Amino acid sequence: MNIFWSEFTPWASLAGGLLIGLSAALLIALLGRVAGISGIAAALLQLPTWSSVKQWGWRLAFILGMVAAPLLWSLFAPLPAMELPSNPTIIIAAGLLVGFGTRMGSGCTSGHGVCGLSRLSLRSLAATLCFIATGAITVFVMRHVIA
Repeated sequence: MNIFWSEFTPWASLAGGLLIGLSAALLIALLGRVAGISGIAAALLQLPTWSSVKQWGWRLAFILGMVAAPLLWSLFAPLPAMELPSNPTIIIAAGLLVGFGTRMGSGCTSGHGVCGLSRLSLRSLAATLCFIATGAITVFVMRHVIA
């Protein structure tokens, strides 16, 4: 394995990690809600009911904050170049599989990996181990079996 030291960004990575942790801590401290991105986004895509309307504001603000963060960052430093190493059909299929997996796993990496592990949830530990193992197996198969 080679490390591309010219692409190593410890300060940007540290700042991103701190911001993720701060947003998750503020959300649970102020609203008592876990920062699971798939659940927040899914609730915004459902037709609102009277009981869910009051939850809509913070969810929309959270998603808009995630969209605004890179725009704000670009005022201080250049954004990394985006590269899609696959065709759009595979990207869409992968996105649908991730969405299906977050429903089956009752959450995503942010909900289980960031918030669940920090609350010492055994269910989140099991889910995060499954995420990591599946990712490692997928990389192995794609790089050494298929390619």
